[in-house]
Amino acid sequence: MPELPEVESMKLQLAKFLVGHKILGVEIRNPKYEIRKDIIGGKITGIRRFGKVSVIDLDNGYSILTHVKLTGQYIYRGPNLPKPYTLSAKVIGGIPGPHTLVIFKLDHDGVLYYNDVRRFGWIKIVDSGQVIADRFIDKLGPEPFGKPQGKPSLLTLDLFKQILSKTSRPIKIVLMDQTKVGGVGNIYANDALWLAKINPKRKANSVEGKEAKELYEAILTVLREGLKYGGASELAFVTPDGKEGKYQNHTLAYGHEGELCGRCHKAKFIKYFLGGRGTYVCPNCQK
Repeated sequence: MPELPEVESMKLQLAKFLVGHKILGVEIRNPKYEIRKDIIGGKITGIRRFGKVSVIDLDNGYSILTHVKLTGQYIYRGPNLPKPYTLSAKVIGGIPGPHTLVIFKLDHDGVLYYNDVRRFGWIKIVDSGQVIADRFIDKLGPEPFGKPQGKPSLLTLDLFKQILSKTSRPIKIVLMDQTKVGGVGNIYANDALWLAKINPKRKANSVEGKEAKELYEAILTVLREGLKYGGASELAFVTPDGKEGKYQNHTLAYGHEGELCGRCHKAKFIKYFLGGRGTYVCPNCQK
């Protein structure tokens, strides 16, 4: 599932491509997506992100909220994207294709396609003033790239330590709990824990002091690396220009089962499932 770096990469490109476009029409190809026609005629003024949710703001008082879940994809075609266009093979069936569920028709021959093979993602239209009150966004915890004031709130080191101190759940489970820490998912949780030399099964409240600081800094590091490489395209993620991210080629622990640890060179990564998610650990380094 796309995590903070993937959705942030998507947000940055959507802002580059969409702002200034007017929505002329919407073609709904799957009845699951009930798109209110109120957005037609609205001019796109900005793009926001809350955790893993992207928000397209319009000048007519409405906003388009999207959570792409496992396989959702936004693909743009239009005057703000230079040709020749690129389209990753991860966009199964092409655009428009059998997995294109919603098509936003824009002025100046622009088009925004929403594809979703598994159809777990969702799109909803809300009043712009009610975005933060949305029941999904309202539950999101603070995030590393948040704001000192406002939403999403900023995950400071002190706040991070408080969050860990209040639960004995496994540290990896806490990092992936979107009500505790917004935007961190399986790939970056694995890599951050490896970088900080912490075992994913450790009780969260046992990670304190220097260790908590090192884990906090590790989270920031791996998220920034993920953003630098345009996210990870392990499953279906592509950026709106149709290209794949590259972080999957630079992971530290995730996906390295059976490979020698790149830090200690004494043990091979093992894989097990924790909370139903693949977890990668160096049995020598991570205590």
